[in-house]
Amino acid sequence: MPDEIRRIDYYYVTVPDKPGEAARILTALYQAGVNLLGVSAFPHSARRSQLDLIPEDAAAFAKAAKTAGLKLSKKKSGFLIDGDDRPGAVAEVTSKLAQVNINITSVQAFCAGSRRYGGMLWVKAEDLRKATKALGIGVSTPTTASSELATHL
Repeated sequence: MPDEIRRIDYYYVTVPDKPGEAARILTALYQAGVNLLGVSAFPHSARRSQLDLIPEDAAAFAKAAKTAGLKLSKKKSGFLIDGDDRPGAVAEVTSKLAQVNINITSVQAFCAGSRRYGGMLWVKAEDLRKATKALGIGVSTPTTASSELATHL
C-alpha cells in the first residue's frame, strides 16, 4: 500500500520543564476522552518545554485543554505520514519537498511495528500549499481509514 500523507492541524503548549508535566497534560486529555494522533515534546527555553499535540477532534481537544487550564497556541498545520516500513521510506517523502525547494522545519518518523512506520512533518506556513501539492495530498490514491491511523496516545 502506498504511503498515506494527510494534512493535520496541531497546537502546542509551553510548560515548565520538570518531571511529570507531560504526564499531567496527557492524562487530563485522556480522561476527557481526547484521542491524540501524535505528540512531540522538546526543550523550548531555559526552564520551559514545548509540547506539540495533534488531536483527532480539534473541538473536543480545545474544550478539554481549556478545562485543564492549558494555554494553546494558535492552530498550526503539518503532515501526518503512515506507510509500509521499508528502506528509504522517509527519504522518498522528504525528497518530494526537496524537489520543489521546500525546507522542512521538523520531521519525526518511527517504526510502528508490523512492518509499518509513521511520522509527522512540518514546513513553514507559507510553504503549506506548495508542500500539500508536492506530497500529492488530494490526489486520488488508496487510503487507510482515519480510525486505523489513530495511535491512541
